[in-house]
Order: sequence, then C-alpha cells, then structure tokens
Amino acid sequence: MRILGIDPGSRITGYGVIDIERGKSRYIASGCIRVRDKALPERLQEIFAGVAEIVATYAPEQMAIEQVFVHRNADSALKLGQARGAAICAATSHDLQVSEHAARAVKQAIVGKGSATKHQVQHMVCVLLGLDSTPQADAADALAVALCHGHTFQTLAKSGLNR
Repeated sequence: MRILGIDPGSRITGYGVIDIERGKSRYIASGCIRVRDKALPERLQEIFAGVAEIVATYAPEQMAIEQVFVHRNADSALKLGQARGAAICAATSHDLQVSEHAARAVKQAIVGKGSATKHQVQHMVCVLLGLDSTPQADAADALAVALCHGHTFQTLAKSGLNR
C-alpha cells in the first residue's frame, strides 16, 4: 500500500510518500511545497497544484493529513485549515481516500510521546525508515503522518475494523 502523508501549512506544506508491505515501511520520497509570498488564494492554488503533481507522480493509494490544531492564533488556524482543504481537494480530485490524524496521535505513534519535539519526530522517522539523512522538519512530519496512518490501517485491517 502506498501512502501520501501531508503536513499542511499556508507557506510550507510537507509531504512524504511511503510503501507499507507485510508490516514493513519503505521510504519512497519526501519534500516540501514552498509557496511564494503571494495572496492566500494564490498560495492555496499552488498547494493544490503541488499535491496534485505529487499524486500524479507517485500514485499513492491513500492520503493521510494532519488535523488542524488551534493553540493561540485563530487566524493562523483558519489559514492552516484552508491549506488542508486545498491539499484534500487535490487528493480527492484523484479519487484518493483521505484520513485525518491529530498531531498528538501522530507523535504518540512515532515517538511514544504526544508532546514530542520536531527533532524527536525527525529522529524517529529516520530510524523507522532507515534513512541516512534527516529530512526537513515539515517533510519529516509528513512522513510521520504517513507512518502513523499505515500502522493504524494495518492494525484495523488485522482486527477486521476497516473497510
């Protein structure tokens, strides 16, 4: 199963593509969609186009995306939600199934601690995927989302709880 993980952002959207076969995860690709300093509608269009290109290039079977987390700034949360929407629309326009995962749940699944730092997530992504170099933080977060989804999906499949 090929999974595209997305760590959405209105300026930098991380992506990670992994394959999971017989319980083993294998790195395929990762990187960041960096949008230019334009008005929000143009940035959203760039995110949509970037995710659509990644889907066309790597042909994932599923997409997993991080849920919006509102901490202090409501305006930032709204922009993040719009960036998520652009990424989700790009995936669904290619008939991909999209699943959402809370950032805390992703960190818990990958690091074992829901309050893990970005550095800890980067380190564990490298360990779990056997990477020689550390991906940029947003790309590592996207890989973590994909890993979390893959493991969750497999666990549910083994127990007969997913469709």
